[in-house]
Amino acid sequence: MTRVASIDCGTNSIRLLVADVPADGAHTDLLRRMEVVRLGQGVDATGRLAPEAIERTRKVLAEYAQQARDLGAIAVRMAATSATRDAVNRQDFEDMVVATLGQRPDVITGREEAELSFLGATASLDAAARAHGDEPPSAPFLVVDIGGGSTEFVLGDADGVRAARSVDIGCVRLTERHLHGDPPTAEQVRRTEDDIRAALAQVEAAVPVAEATSLVGLAGSVTTVAALALKLPAYDDEAIHGSRIPVEDVRAVTDDLLAATRARRAAMPVMHPGRVDVIGAGALILRVLMDEFGLGEVVVSEHDILDGIALRLAR
Repeated sequence: MTRVASIDCGTNSIRLLVADVPADGAHTDLLRRMEVVRLGQGVDATGRLAPEAIERTRKVLAEYAQQARDLGAIAVRMAATSATRDAVNRQDFEDMVVATLGQRPDVITGREEAELSFLGATASLDAAARAHGDEPPSAPFLVVDIGGGSTEFVLGDADGVRAARSVDIGCVRLTERHLHGDPPTAEQVRRTEDDIRAALAQVEAAVPVAEATSLVGLAGSVTTVAALALKLPAYDDEAIHGSRIPVEDVRAVTDDLLAATRARRAAMPVMHPGRVDVIGAGALILRVLMDEFGLGEVVVSEHDILDGIALRLAR
């Protein structure tokens, strides 16, 4: 058993997992945290990480570093993704991480982000299905990780990744680019859909999505849509992990979110405060990709790149 800590710093949130990982089989969580720091604030428009966004991230990272030490993690890996890859001043961010964590972050490529997401998402699918009384979803899997700045599409099975593509559509990026109304206008939604479809054409050129038997959806936009579709009275990761949400329910939830004011979204009992402003775009990405690719349901995973980082670090 190896105790490790993984940190995933994305465009919208920074997350920590401290886990005990055996040589094979399921890992055991000791601590799992998520804080919305909006590191990617303004990156799509300016190409730069805002100083206040770096400072928000630093404060949370300092807490994570201390918790990993307190819990006795023998190795730590921090992965930084879309917002950091895009920023011309990423050196400022990396210098902050060295000063705070004591090591450089791995600014990973879209391909590695996809592979780590696939590993983390699929490792526990069978156990999650059994917990819900369902048959395990069948491979090949199309794993889709909807982030703040980018979305990763990965096709694979038990032998690993067959094909992957990262495209620059994410809930923060598309919200900042198009969805300015409260609620957004029909024209703003249409322009967002156009951007999503253009990105999906890039995905289809690189990933044979028609080969997928099961769609597996990851990250906060997908899990929030699932919580709303399941009509949960409060966010419940055990109820969400492994749940299967039909495309009709995804459409209904997306329509409701895009018609809602910010105040009504904030009042939804499953809504994390940091997702209130961007959940409409995240849900729209999921709805459009399911419709465009003809996918009838999404299997929802609470495990993702964070778990993939921990598994690869320990093994």
